[in-house]
Amino acid sequence: VLAQARLSKQRQRLEAQYHQAQKMEAVGRLTAGIAHDFNNLLTAINGFAELMQFELRPDDPLQELLAKILHSGRRAADLVRQLLAFSRNQISEPQVLDLNVVVSEMGHMLRRIITENIELETSLTPDLWAVKADLAQIEQVIVNLAVNARDAMPAGGKLIIKTANLVLDEAYVARHLEAQPGEHVLVAVTDTGMGMSEEVQVHLFEPFFTTKELGKGTGLGLATVYGIVKQSGGHVWVESEEGQGTTFKIYLPRARETARAALPPRSMADMPWGGETVLLVEDDEGVRDLAGRVLRSQGYNVLEAQDGQEALRVSAHQTDPIHLLLADVVMPGISGKVLADQLTQTRPDLKVLFMSGYTDEEIVQHGVLEPGIVLLQKPFNPMALARKVRQVLDTPK
Repeated sequence: VLAQARLSKQRQRLEAQYHQAQKMEAVGRLTAGIAHDFNNLLTAINGFAELMQFELRPDDPLQELLAKILHSGRRAADLVRQLLAFSRNQISEPQVLDLNVVVSEMGHMLRRIITENIELETSLTPDLWAVKADLAQIEQVIVNLAVNARDAMPAGGKLIIKTANLVLDEAYVARHLEAQPGEHVLVAVTDTGMGMSEEVQVHLFEPFFTTKELGKGTGLGLATVYGIVKQSGGHVWVESEEGQGTTFKIYLPRARETARAALPPRSMADMPWGGETVLLVEDDEGVRDLAGRVLRSQGYNVLEAQDGQEALRVSAHQTDPIHLLLADVVMPGISGKVLADQLTQTRPDLKVLFMSGYTDEEIVQHGVLEPGIVLLQKPFNPMALARKVRQVLDTPK
């Protein structure tokens, strides 16, 4: 009787995990579609606002209004990025990482995020295995969990970040449907705060679910954590009891490569110029107008098309060389990838730069770009467009 009771309870727990995973997947598909349209709108809004900033004198009274528009536009872009991270449709640029180094270098930032009455403690396992993930995304995971811990300890407490090497066995996987067996690196973020009820934990990773007061949070922080970890091939688990604090456990698969030191970010430079011919293919009029204006202002000869069929006609009537195809990935009729394949058959020297507001299976596998693919993510600003176009043109095919 006891054995049957235990089996029944385990079956109910696994069924609950399965239904929750199905619901998260459905919401993820919805958010990805919404994000695609929003990224087109934000590309035009933010891009034209920046162009106006370039045109106006620094002391022009309209600069203050433009700054407010850009501030709101960038906040909206951040919100869309969080939606894409949740839906696992965010482009990932993985590299081999030592999470001990990542956590150590984030210490100063985390101390600024948490309040003075919260103690930060780290316990880092020596000889930690490497993982392969996007550095910015992993930093976002740790920051979001730190913010969540801070809000759970309004009266103060302790935030503990631990790392460890471990192996998930078949017994663990049997109890956690989304986990995979094998060697993993664990990052555990523990707080001594108020903890959570089982009812709250059921909805914890759903987008826009929050227990905070109205206006105190978007409800996307933990949903973003969930999406990033899943996109990185990992698994997230939470352990919490009311009044006993909370521990978030992030399991990332071990990478066999050796972690390399990250290159320092490049400084902003003036927008680069050029004189080559660019075939711009974009079905969204606002994005097409913005990109055309920016490239023409930098000296490029721009040929425009609103879809793949028109682009093929433009190419057929163009006797001079076309140096670069700048095309949206998802368009009515012929997709950007198919268009590029057709054009490079007749123009083998043509270089290709894709742009997209979300990932697409034609150019992305599991959120990672296929070899040889270069992508400009929307929403982009004029500087990012000019630099990426110049970079692709200057790189040997």
